[in-house]
Amino acid sequence: MIFARRLSRIRRVYHEYPQQFWILIGAAFIDHVGGALLFPFFSLYITARFGVGMTTVGVLFGIYSVTAVVGSSIGGALTDRLGRKAMLIFGLVASAGTSLLMGFAGDLRLFFAAAVFVGLFANSGEPAQQAMIADLLPERQRVHGYGLSRVVANLAVTIGPALGGMLAARSYLILFIADAVTSVVTAVIVFLIVRETRPERTLAEKSESFLQTFRGYGVALADKIYMAFIFASMITALVYMQMNTTLAVFLRDIHHFPPQGYGYLLSMNAALVVLFQFPITRRLSRYPSMAMMALGSVLLAVGFGMYAFVTSVMLFFVAMIVLTVGEMIVIPEAQAVVARLAPETMRGRYMAVYGLSWTVPTIFGPTLAGAVMDYWDPRWVWHGALLFGLAAAAIYGTLFRYSRRRRTS
Repeated sequence: MIFARRLSRIRRVYHEYPQQFWILIGAAFIDHVGGALLFPFFSLYITARFGVGMTTVGVLFGIYSVTAVVGSSIGGALTDRLGRKAMLIFGLVASAGTSLLMGFAGDLRLFFAAAVFVGLFANSGEPAQQAMIADLLPERQRVHGYGLSRVVANLAVTIGPALGGMLAARSYLILFIADAVTSVVTAVIVFLIVRETRPERTLAEKSESFLQTFRGYGVALADKIYMAFIFASMITALVYMQMNTTLAVFLRDIHHFPPQGYGYLLSMNAALVVLFQFPITRRLSRYPSMAMMALGSVLLAVGFGMYAFVTSVMLFFVAMIVLTVGEMIVIPEAQAVVARLAPETMRGRYMAVYGLSWTVPTIFGPTLAGAVMDYWDPRWVWHGALLFGLAAAAIYGTLFRYSRRRRTS
């Protein structure tokens, strides 16, 4: 009886959304499986393969992020100009090629060169995918839609890290090859099944040059509310990225926590998202977005800050549960805010600017965190995460109060 009710609920949710939406996130699931096999073990691979410290890993992430700013900006403009589908396919194929290049790189300098190519090309399709979801769903469904997209992505992560940990114990090269194969398979599915969703452009937009399209970023950059939101999102991302860059090495070197255990931590994180993301998103959708962003940032701050104090394996998992709840609140709400603020024909560029809130912190965050771990007390990484997370919450709270005053004035 309980199973029948749950099955009926799943069917009802499925029919609430267009078929193209499910095809898009289903294809993305395949690509996410490959990424989930590889990315969580990136820091472990680099330090073990090339015998370098976390400062070098941070520099590598920084180089990637600088080039990703350029690649994402061009990708966002081309998403609005050429279409979502073409840019999504290009990004997937580029991701496959760069994964193979990194996997076979036997020299650290070649690996750094591969990071440049990843930044410029591999992520150019990300604004297209986010814009497609906004195109396919009406505003009332977007928070739920982005939440469902995260559920599917994290379903892949429930599989990836645990399997990746076992494969990494044999050969890291297998992880790079698997990531490349899944990206190619996803590109083929998008090419054959997913239709273009870009809204019809006006005559003025059709006649504009690429330089004029690129200048459209000025509209987003001049939006003070949007840029304040992006600044707060950068701080949030600076905290959140430590989960996939610094945490694995910190737990290994300070607490002798094995890579397999770290994989289980990430798998639990993903499983919680799969089980509770959609119910939490539906329950909280009645509340103002900025207030929810503030709440989620506080939980992220507390969860990451706990790693400065806890020493037992059980509390490692408790800290991950706390920050995961914050993650489930923040990320879908943030994507829906961007989709709501963006003009219909500029969604690619607005999504690209939002993408900077993740790539720009990567320029500085891993390098600074790596330097703290290498030359200072590593626990200060998590003290800093606590302080930065609370600062982001304060900015979201200010934006919430401002928007409420503007509505009542």
